[in-house]
Amino acid sequence: MVAMRNPNAMLVNLDQGLAPSYQDTLCQAKQEKTANARNRASSENATAERDVYEELLTQAEIQGNVNKVNLLAALEKVNKALERRDASALFEELSSPALGLRGLKRENCDWYLKQLIADKEQKAERGSNEILQKEELQSGVDVANEAAQRFHKMLKAVDRINAAIRKGDANETVTELMNPDAQLPTVYPFAAPLYQRELATLQQQSPEGYLSNPELGVAVEMLSSVALINKALDTGDIGEVWKYLSSSVTGLTNVENENSQRYIDELLKLKAQSRAEGNEFLSWNDIQAVVDNVNTTVHEEHERILALGLINEALDEGDAQKTLQVLMLPAAKLADVNAPTAQHYQDTLVRAKREKAQDTQDESAVLWLDEIQDGIWRSNKETEEAEKFSLGILAINEAVDSGEVAQTLSALRSPDVGLYGVTPECDEAYQAELQERKKSMLVNGDNKSVWVKHWVKGGYNYYYNIESRKGSWEEPAGFVQNSTQLSREEIQSTISGVTAAYNREQLWNANETLIVKLQARCKGYLVRKEFSNRMNFLKKQVPAIIAIQSQWRGYKQKKAFQDRLQYLRHHETEAVKIQSLARMHRAKKQYKGRLQYFKDHIDEIVKIQAFIRANKARDDYKTLINADNPPMVVVRKFVHLLDQSDQDFQEELDLMNLREEVVTLIRANQQLENDLNLMDIKIGLLVKNKITLQEVVSHSKKLTKKNKEQLSDMMMMNKQKGGLKALSKEKREKLEAYQHLFYLLQTNPTYLAKLIFQMPQNKSTKFMDSVIFTLYNYASNQREEYLLLRLFKTALNEEIKSKVDQIQEIVTGNPTVIKMVVSFNRGARGQNALRQILAPVVKEIMDDKTLNIKTDPVDIYKAWVNQMESQTGEASKLPYDVTPEQALKHEEVNARLDASIKHMRTVTDKFLLAIVVSLEKIPYGMRYIAKVLKDSLHEKFPDATEDELLKIVGNLLYYRYMNPAIVAPDAFDIIDISAGGQLSTDQRRNLGSVAKMLQHAAANKMFEGDTAHLSKINEYLSQSYQKFRRFFQAACEVPEPEDRFNVDEYSDLVTVSKPVIYISIGEIINTHTLLLDHQDAIAPEHNDPIHELLEDLGEVPSIESLLGEGTGNPNDPSKEALAKTEVSLTLTNKFDVAGDENSEMDARTILLNTKRLIVDVIRFQPGETLTEILETPASNEQETDHQKAMQRRAIRDAKTPDKMKKAKTTLEETNLTLAEKKAKIQSNLKKLTEMGKVNPENRYQDLINDIAKDIRNQRRYRQRRKAELVKLQQTHQALSSKATFYEEQVDYYNQYIKTCLDNLASKGKISKKPGDMKGKKSKQVSQKYTAARLHEKGVLLEIDDLQSSQFKNVYFEISPTEEVGDFEVKAKFMGVQMETFMLHYQDLLQLQYEGVAVMKLFDRAKVNVNLLIFLLNKKFYGK
Repeated sequence: MVAMRNPNAMLVNLDQGLAPSYQDTLCQAKQEKTANARNRASSENATAERDVYEELLTQAEIQGNVNKVNLLAALEKVNKALERRDASALFEELSSPALGLRGLKRENCDWYLKQLIADKEQKAERGSNEILQKEELQSGVDVANEAAQRFHKMLKAVDRINAAIRKGDANETVTELMNPDAQLPTVYPFAAPLYQRELATLQQQSPEGYLSNPELGVAVEMLSSVALINKALDTGDIGEVWKYLSSSVTGLTNVENENSQRYIDELLKLKAQSRAEGNEFLSWNDIQAVVDNVNTTVHEEHERILALGLINEALDEGDAQKTLQVLMLPAAKLADVNAPTAQHYQDTLVRAKREKAQDTQDESAVLWLDEIQDGIWRSNKETEEAEKFSLGILAINEAVDSGEVAQTLSALRSPDVGLYGVTPECDEAYQAELQERKKSMLVNGDNKSVWVKHWVKGGYNYYYNIESRKGSWEEPAGFVQNSTQLSREEIQSTISGVTAAYNREQLWNANETLIVKLQARCKGYLVRKEFSNRMNFLKKQVPAIIAIQSQWRGYKQKKAFQDRLQYLRHHETEAVKIQSLARMHRAKKQYKGRLQYFKDHIDEIVKIQAFIRANKARDDYKTLINADNPPMVVVRKFVHLLDQSDQDFQEELDLMNLREEVVTLIRANQQLENDLNLMDIKIGLLVKNKITLQEVVSHSKKLTKKNKEQLSDMMMMNKQKGGLKALSKEKREKLEAYQHLFYLLQTNPTYLAKLIFQMPQNKSTKFMDSVIFTLYNYASNQREEYLLLRLFKTALNEEIKSKVDQIQEIVTGNPTVIKMVVSFNRGARGQNALRQILAPVVKEIMDDKTLNIKTDPVDIYKAWVNQMESQTGEASKLPYDVTPEQALKHEEVNARLDASIKHMRTVTDKFLLAIVVSLEKIPYGMRYIAKVLKDSLHEKFPDATEDELLKIVGNLLYYRYMNPAIVAPDAFDIIDISAGGQLSTDQRRNLGSVAKMLQHAAANKMFEGDTAHLSKINEYLSQSYQKFRRFFQAACEVPEPEDRFNVDEYSDLVTVSKPVIYISIGEIINTHTLLLDHQDAIAPEHNDPIHELLEDLGEVPSIESLLGEGTGNPNDPSKEALAKTEVSLTLTNKFDVAGDENSEMDARTILLNTKRLIVDVIRFQPGETLTEILETPASNEQETDHQKAMQRRAIRDAKTPDKMKKAKTTLEETNLTLAEKKAKIQSNLKKLTEMGKVNPENRYQDLINDIAKDIRNQRRYRQRRKAELVKLQQTHQALSSKATFYEEQVDYYNQYIKTCLDNLASKGKISKKPGDMKGKKSKQVSQKYTAARLHEKGVLLEIDDLQSSQFKNVYFEISPTEEVGDFEVKAKFMGVQMETFMLHYQDLLQLQYEGVAVMKLFDRAKVNVNLLIFLLNKKFYGK
């Protein structure tokens, strides 16, 4: 220690008490240093001079060891202070200079003790028994300081909160509560009055008048829950209300899950009542009271239900007293139950229960509370009426006994008794008759009984005591009916008799005249009866009278006839001559009249004859159409319809040519549209100063050149003599192989459906847009539309089956097939439909310049403020930036919003009407796919409701198909926009608002949440949804494609022309490659026909081999243009071609050839059945007619184009005679009979039926062909108009670029001549950078397998090429050139446009795209 305290040693912080520790530590350190020095000396040169401090400790090492010992000692002292839990001692030890701790404050010593003890305990729990180290102590001190600071801030914040509560300012109170220093739960400002009111109450209840932090924490947490409950009640969010009611945070007691809905209903009622009273919020006590009341009510209801069960059980037992007991139970809460009426309760309720069981057909039916209460009241009322009735009957008896007529009449007319027919004029008669009746009752004596039994309403017996004047429903013991009291029935019988006698007397007196008339009628009847008897006698003698008269007349007539006959016999010759002349004259007159009639009505006769012939032909055709087995005679009359006339061939040729032009125009327009879109991007980048004008000019020249030469280039392949269509066997086999392949792909949708889902999403989309639509000629005829719909159906079923797990994925996702269907039907074919549906209403909106639909309250508010400022010329005092809630507080904003909503509803109604009435205008393909979608989803999700399925159909038909055309009608050619024109902002907003309304209506989605201000039109949306729903249901009601297009398996074999497609060389190669790559996936069976076709094709050919060009450079830029060269392929079916005569043909081919031969035979040889015709030899005249017809057919076939010629076997059959054809028919019939295709027992009627079907289909085919020609002509015209529009757009761009050139030339920045541009570009020099420099600039991010320290050895040289926008990048490593990379500036811009931030150069160097563009702009374009 003495040596260490030497001032020259310059050692500090020495502690005498630690001298032994210093000695041990320094000794150990010196020994270790000496040992290390010796180890080094033995391994190095031993003779080398050594430094003395290699073995001795330096002053720094000594001081370091001293500090180390001091630190360990201080840590031990701190640990002991912690064990003693002495806060003051701990602070002293922590203040030791050896520890050097920062931020120590004496007032926080208790916090230090608490925190460090906790840290030590945590360390012990982790399994470490070491003392706390310096860093841990410093960390604990910092944490304790922060905790103490937070605690003091919290106390101050609590003081401010209490002050604000006393002040009574709700906003200030909430502001203080939200202060983070207060360390309170979440506070909601909208409930400021609630916090103020409840906290003020708690503060007043506190003995100290002060709320502590824990008290505030509990109170605020509960009040925040109450505030959220109030908010949820205001918005009607039942889920949120129950969430906070059942939360333990809210602190409510006795909250039962089963009573949740009743809590919420009562709270909603209480909320509405509270709001009406001016209280905005319910308090916690209010909510707890509602919970308690609901619980009590539910408990009472349960008790009442139990009581009802007991009542029904008592009724079943039949014990009136037990029924009375349960009726009087307090839980039942039944009113007006009287013990004396117990028996009547029993009877009434038992009857009610029995009637209910009969009405409901349920023997176990029980009475409900209201039914029991109603029975009690009815029983009480009947008891009261029975008492009044009994008293009234007693009063009548007493009045009769008293002899007072007036008293008796008054008693009889009492309503309580219910007697009818009482007439005041008969009062004395009543009295006399009733007295007489009572006397007759006394004949048997008076039994002195006090009881009388009455039969009262309802069929019950009521027992009445005439002395006590009390009644009972129960029969008294020893009951005997009083023998002197008249019952109601007896009284009523007496009254009815007296009244009837009185009425008869009055009737006779009033009808004396009528009686006299009656007597006169009776006397007249007697006289007429006597006359009738006399007439009957005379009628019985009529035969005798007639016999006498006829005898006399007969005698006179016979005498006159005999005289005339005698005269004629004397003049017979003259009579005959006169008769012949008369007959001749009459016949001549009749004939001339008939002949003149025909001459006068010659036109009518011709019409009648034509009508008769037409009827006959019509009847024959109806027989052909409707008969199950049309006779041979009928079929023979119409067999000529199967002939192909010159007009048929001309129409087929026109159809083929027009289809070829349409497909070519579609592809040309698509390419031109893509180039124009790219030109839009380039001009946009030019405006943003991202690319040079030279690049835009270059693309414009390419665009113009392509626009002028595109159509001729696309047809080049069909005109050249080399390539795929060269006249060589090898090329012919290759061509036929491709024709067979594409025929199979076209007619069997399974392959393409599976292939679509084997490719990535982006690649499958491109494949669909190019190859698939090309393969089906964009559905330019009904056959190809039918096949394309089969593909759509197969692919959609495949996608739903394999990729859709939840029904909503169809709506939320972007299904490949749905996207393909919508894209196709919004193209050239479906575009006209959308235009017809939407164009009138869209144009009406655009023409209405006053229409301005705004539904955003903030936009309406700002427009209103701007209008006021414009009109007054002064700045408005209203704030400009407001929330929607603040904006809606202004009446003007609400008025304008209501007006906008009214206009929006009116316009939406027009769109909705236009849509729902246009069902037939929607393309059949869209409707059929909607049907397939609905059926497929229903099959996979059988539990889905009809509404769910129709919403998905609506998503397809409206949202995906129609909605984009409404939002952007200019983009979908719904309206005509001139080049450079566009829709105004108001027009787009109006259309967007209407589209949003229709979208909500189609999906039955209401306005709520952020759009709650539009909730007033939710009812309108519901009504509109019902219209949409009916529309979607009707849209799915379409026939199958087979019925719609009348297509079957024989269609391709009976049509005149073969299917032709127009496809580019690149698409052929791409399809061939994809099929080879995925052939196992799309056709797992090895015997699948596609494997054979792919084997015939072999490896994928090159573009040059298909074009007949020489082998070119793979990087030749013209190769891309060559790949776009189109060829036409005439598709044929390899597996349906018949072989030679010796090979066995399949049944279908034999059947078709046989029918064709039968048609040729029956046309020239008549007969009743096919068997009769085949067995009857043909005459020479029939053979001659047949040969002439075959010669005419041969001449016509010679003029037929190759694509429309029939098969070789068909041409050979033309040269056969009738006899040879019949022999071949008989041979084929034998084969078909063996195959089971025909039945000889019905004389081959099945074949005749097939020929009749072909005749019907031929007519339909001609009609479809004419309709298809018209449709293709319309499509051709629309495509030509679209091409004209694109040409105008190109001219517009050229004018724009010319203007830019003129402007720049005037500033001297660019020359108009291309040569000047090249000259200026040639002056640009290369730029060289090290990788490190580019890394500093941020351009270079990293290089694979190269450390950043080596970047200085890598050089990059960037040189401009002769082509504008192309740069050559060379990489060198340590002066050795490694690689060269061609960088296209336009590619960089495209990546930037697509949002790609990083790209790779040389497949190794990652660069920042945006910074690289900036570098090129700065160094080569002066930007």
